[in-house]
Amino acid sequence: MPELIADIAVFAPLRQLFSYRVDESMRELIKPGQGVRVPFGRRRIGGVVVALRSGSSERLKDVSELIAQETLLDPPLLELCCWAADYYRYPVGMALRSALPGGLTSEGSGVAILSDFLYRSAEGSELPRGRKQREILDFIRDAGEVTLTQLRENFATPHAVLERLVEQGFLEKKQIEKLRDPFLSDPVSADAPLELTNEQQVAFERLQQAVNAKSFSPFLLQGVTGSGKTEVYLQAIAEVLQLNRQGLVLVPEIALTPQLVGRFRARFEADGYRIAVLHSGLSDGERFDSWRQISRGDIDIVIGARSAIFAPLQKPGLIIVDEEHESSYKQGEGFRYNARDLALLRGQKVGCPVLLGSATPSLGSAFRCASGQMEKLELTRRAHAGELPKVDLVNLSGHPPEQLISTQLQEGISTTLSAGQQVLLLLNRRGFSPFLLCADCGQTFRCPNCEITLTYHQKAQHLRCHYCDYSIMPPVACPRCEGHRLEPEGFGTERLEQEIAELFPAARIARMDRDTTSRKGAHQKIVRKMLAGQVDILVGTQMIAKGHDFPGVALVGVLASDAVLNLPDFRAAERAFSLLTQVAGRAGRTGGGRVLIQTYSPDHYALECAAAQDYATFYEQEILFRQELGYPPVGHLANLVFSGIGEQKVQKVAEALTAYLFDVGGPVEILGPSPCPLFRLRGKHRVQILLKAEKRSQLKRLLDYVEHWKVPTGVSLTIDVDPLDMF
Repeated sequence: MPELIADIAVFAPLRQLFSYRVDESMRELIKPGQGVRVPFGRRRIGGVVVALRSGSSERLKDVSELIAQETLLDPPLLELCCWAADYYRYPVGMALRSALPGGLTSEGSGVAILSDFLYRSAEGSELPRGRKQREILDFIRDAGEVTLTQLRENFATPHAVLERLVEQGFLEKKQIEKLRDPFLSDPVSADAPLELTNEQQVAFERLQQAVNAKSFSPFLLQGVTGSGKTEVYLQAIAEVLQLNRQGLVLVPEIALTPQLVGRFRARFEADGYRIAVLHSGLSDGERFDSWRQISRGDIDIVIGARSAIFAPLQKPGLIIVDEEHESSYKQGEGFRYNARDLALLRGQKVGCPVLLGSATPSLGSAFRCASGQMEKLELTRRAHAGELPKVDLVNLSGHPPEQLISTQLQEGISTTLSAGQQVLLLLNRRGFSPFLLCADCGQTFRCPNCEITLTYHQKAQHLRCHYCDYSIMPPVACPRCEGHRLEPEGFGTERLEQEIAELFPAARIARMDRDTTSRKGAHQKIVRKMLAGQVDILVGTQMIAKGHDFPGVALVGVLASDAVLNLPDFRAAERAFSLLTQVAGRAGRTGGGRVLIQTYSPDHYALECAAAQDYATFYEQEILFRQELGYPPVGHLANLVFSGIGEQKVQKVAEALTAYLFDVGGPVEILGPSPCPLFRLRGKHRVQILLKAEKRSQLKRLLDYVEHWKVPTGVSLTIDVDPLDMF
């Protein structure tokens, strides 16, 4: 008689599925998408059931246990994860593990489910004899029902007294689940929908049609900064909720989540709708509780960063990807998926519209619109009739290199502060200076693990590698010549903050970068101060360019813009245009505003288009370059990165695979092998091969050969499909 066999993706770095026999006692319970634990070698390991079938179970081991009675991943989400694992060339079990909260994926290390006890008085009970018992019973009868936590706030150590009251029949006791609150019960004031502009109304009505049709429709909402894209999101989600369906909203950075969550809570909580957040900034317990609530259907709107694309929503009615151009939607290590692209795929699988929103869409999304694969909705004007800010390019040619802030920018800051308005200064480099230099012999201090100089952080008094986190105290004397003239060279946000304080001593200055926002809630604290007018000048990295609405900002200054423009990456112009346009949009949100961009390349088309806020012209020029060279979105890429101890060994392995791929043949262009721009990282030498193809199918065929090629021991191979970062 055939038996039931489960094909399981185990949580291990292995591409294949493993088959196990399903015991008779589990036959009625086990389903695809269910979490299980199975024997694997000498240990037990977690996994997810991918498929069930009938067959011979000879020599197969039994499934040990179910992780939970309910399925962890419904069929569409399970299919999405398995497809993504195959497309991005990642072990399917590890991909499925990425979609689940940590508390469910390993034995003995799960996150505890918190609980409390609820007490209510029993019917017809007389008063107890003890004074303490009577006081507690009277308190519970007056309140109707009370938790143990509430009783402890009013009575000293009442637990033993409560247990006696339960034993004597005076009270009933019930264990209840206690959910961790990621909002920390922050109050919000309810708001009402705003009146839409004509352009917003057109976009909303088109989305309304798609939501009511309950079928997949991809949209790009391209709106200038301040055009009210968020209000369109809110009103479209309201339509989804009216249909008893759920909304999923993705944001590119954890730092942006609190501000957007506040907008959604203010709009929907008063009407009883429930909102959950999902991102890595939550504690394990908060993330675990949010995931369980979503899985049980207790949540109406999910807002989160990249990983929220795997939220276990049962009835998604609209998926929104805000700031869709951001590279942070692409996972940089491990499972290298792109959440924006998976959002489109998930919309296809569940049959719901997907809305990508941006003031500076990625070239890929614009190309899809141009080729008819996606519908474009446009907002060309700011929502409150305010004009876009005036943008000037400040030519630094002939400017003293040691003077970070130009005369024009200094004058602009002074005028803005005199008017009682706020200033944003963008310098996309954290720390005090990029390196420390001995002025006597030229010695610099380099990371022993990575081939880069250590960044000097003056406030913390250390030299730090921003890649592997190696740090040392700055030496008193140069280790080479014993000289004492160790000088910080170049500028970072910390040094800019110091220089601004010296130039404008009366100004209230804050800094927003990874160093100042590493603690939970630190980013939101700075945002609140800006909104309250308690900061005059905000200095920061690209964090300040993303999604913030600071009504008091009248001037934005951009320093070292050429650093982004001159990166050795074919996307450098696109990234520079996007960053400069986005940060420029922070100025004059309520009307007017000025932007000063300091540059040595004022004639570069990316900067000219950013200054003119002219996306169409930028796209026309940039797409010609991509077509000529066959780069995305016209062509398709995969990056093969080898790493290991020993430069020659890694190089030889890469050369061997290159020779093998040339023998296989095909229309795919093979570039390399060549050292990665960061050719030594975390102690390992790195060499890359770039594969470039006109069609995805051509690239897929060659990657199949790569996966079957045996990589020698001591060298690891990472396959990055559709890479965004090739450093």
